[in-house]
Formats: sequence, C-alpha cells, structure tokens
Amino acid sequence: MISIAIAGKGGCGKTTFSAALIRFLLEKNYQPLLAVDADPNANLNESLGVDYRLTVGEIVEEMKSLDSTVMDKETWLSIKGEEALVESQGFDLLVMGRPEGPGCYCAANNLLRSYLDRLAKAYKALVIDNEAGMEHLNRRLTRDIDYLFLIAEPTSKGLVTAQRLYHLANSLELNINKFYLVVNKVTSEEETRELIDFIEPPLLGLLPYDTEILLNERENKSVFKLSASSAYWRTLTALLSSVFERELVKK
Repeated sequence: MISIAIAGKGGCGKTTFSAALIRFLLEKNYQPLLAVDADPNANLNESLGVDYRLTVGEIVEEMKSLDSTVMDKETWLSIKGEEALVESQGFDLLVMGRPEGPGCYCAANNLLRSYLDRLAKAYKALVIDNEAGMEHLNRRLTRDIDYLFLIAEPTSKGLVTAQRLYHLANSLELNINKFYLVVNKVTSEEETRELIDFIEPPLLGLLPYDTEILLNERENKSVFKLSASSAYWRTLTALLSSVFERELVKK
C-alpha cells in the first residue's frame, strides 16, 4: 500500500488536487483506494461527488460516554467506523470531521489509530486531504507517509506558507519518504519560477490556472466531470505519472 498526504492553506486548491489525484490513481486502476478527509472544513466529498452521514470526530466524541460493560470500545469503534465509511466506485471515503472538544483523547486516539491501521491494510492506496496545520498527522493517526504534497498559490505568502508546512512536517519527526511542492493557479510561469528560488521543498511542477476548474466548482461538479482536455488535468497527470511511474508498474 502507498500512503499519500496533501497539505496547504485554505484556498490554494488542495482539495481539488486531492480529488484529482484520486481520479488519477483510479484511472490507473490503483484500487481499491481509501480517501480520508482530515480537513475540518470537510468538502472532499463534494469534489468526489459523494455524500457522508457521520464523521470520525462525532464517533470519538460519542465514545467518551460509552458504557464499556455493554460493549468494548474497540468493537464499538469498528462498528461505527463501518457506518462512517462511504463506499463508491473504486474508492471509499472516511471524513475525520472537526477537532474534538475539551478533555483527554489519548485513549480514543490510540484506538482510532489502531482502527485506521487495520482499515488501511485492505486498500492499495491511502490518500489523506489534510488541514494546513496537519493536526491528524501530528497526532500520529497515520504512522508512515510515502508522499507528502505541499500545495501553494503562486504568491510570496503562499510559498512561505508551504515552506512553513515543510518545516512543521520535519519538526513532527514523521516518517515521510518524499516531499513535493506543487504550485497551483499559475498564470505566469516565469514570474512564479522567480518566487520559487528560495523555497526548500523540492518542486514537482506548476499547475496552470484553469477556468474549467472554476466552472466545475461553481456548478458543484465532481472532479470526475473535468474534461481530459483541461489544461489543469493534462498537466497534473503528467506530473503524477512522473512520481508514481514505478508504483504503477509494481501494482
């Protein structure tokens, strides 16, 4: 199984990238795939064209008041986790939801980590759409990451934020195999490359500003409705092919 995480500040196109990455892997027949929406502002489901009813955050909150004499928490978590899992063609989706309220969640997080570890083993790929602070990675809900994509807008502020995320990920001492910076919404490649000179994360490439992406989102269409001729999609598939070529051959 390969594990992939995506991070970036709000508005940079992180969730669109996550959904497009999932579409890419599915079209390469890299399935079944588990998608995890770990952004509190959960909308990966919209980009994938599916609905969800229950979040993991709600399950963990409810677990605090569970009577363990009736059912042990590990069994209960597995049952509720199945309820939260959204099944679709080639992939399943799990929505983490908003951070928990006050109180200690160490025991709940340990159970949740074990549950996610067991769940992920049934899939060929795990794709995690993270929030900017990468809280779920910080809590070690995923132990190892093969690829971390940092998504940034082509501005000084956007790139500085990506660099901070890079340093944050390193400071958390996570087991991340490879980092990639992807600059999104690029209108001038020359100007963007001038801004990238001081950035540490290795640059994978630039994704063009594409009005089809904007129209797709306005009409609440999933990424699967994006045309194969879209400039964004054509550029993205070329970049991802260069990253996952060996993985796709091994599968």
